[in-house]
Amino acid sequence: MEIIKERRKLNRAIKNSKNIFLMGHKNLDLDALGSQIGMYMFLKKKKKNCFIIIDDKEHEDGVEKILKELDGVVTKIKSNEIDENLYPKKSKNLLIILDTNKSELVQSKEVLNKINKKLVIDHHELGKSTIKDADIIDDTKVSSTCEMITSLIEYYDVEIDSYYATILLAGIVLDTNNYTLNTTQETFYASYYLTSLGASAKKVQYLLKQNIDDYTERQKLMANIETINEKIALTHASTNTIYRKEDLAKVADTLLFFNNIEASFVIGKIDKETVGISARSLGNYDILRILKKFNGGGDTNSGAATITKTTISKVEQELKKILKEGE
Repeated sequence: MEIIKERRKLNRAIKNSKNIFLMGHKNLDLDALGSQIGMYMFLKKKKKNCFIIIDDKEHEDGVEKILKELDGVVTKIKSNEIDENLYPKKSKNLLIILDTNKSELVQSKEVLNKINKKLVIDHHELGKSTIKDADIIDDTKVSSTCEMITSLIEYYDVEIDSYYATILLAGIVLDTNNYTLNTTQETFYASYYLTSLGASAKKVQYLLKQNIDDYTERQKLMANIETINEKIALTHASTNTIYRKEDLAKVADTLLFFNNIEASFVIGKIDKETVGISARSLGNYDILRILKKFNGGGDTNSGAATITKTTISKVEQELKKILKEGE
């Protein structure tokens, strides 16, 4: 596990810091939030002042549930509150970025510029927009950032409450799509370890429960499925419907459950001027390589891209051309 190999880098950064700020990517999911919560508890055991930076105005259901349940338990701030919480000596502030390494995907670029000492902990591929002035602990072989933080907690034998263990487990379950993607024996061991700490599978399912209206809206995307080379499933939304990124991702996950399908691509509007692509693969198709054509990111098994000032039809045509050329 890379985070254990790089533990001296992590320990050095933590030891020399007074105030530590944790930040994930925009549109928090259970892996980004779970890894922040896990790291927060790890740092609290080391008697550090911790702050979780969240600017998102809307949250997916599981994230919303956790934030409500942890209201007043963890210290959450917005990026515009950063100045008043910085330690007076600049070198004593540390920003830990979790579940992304891309500067354009973080909750706040402003925070990146205000804190000099930065550490990235992530499981996605590095790329051109990877944060340049940060120490990086990146492990693409693991399922999730929650798995990385779980390994850290186990290695240092840190006691955490069963509720926090449950949140970490939920992040693993989400990013592996119920252990069907990017799962290794270490992933199963991390899950076992979390259950030994009291993580509740029943509570995980509660966090993963879906809003029935959102589910119904996502089902409309299933009406336009077509296959390429009998192994790639592709579908697109109507031009009049705006979806959240996580909705496109959930449909991409679902498409992998169909017979013979080894990769999936879902296209839809995520705001009035932006088209999003969410993609998944069982391993035989390199999602990152394909989505790089759209300046997207991710890894071999999953990824996303956003394209502005275009149409769903144009994105679909270009994607089909790329996929057919790769046959």
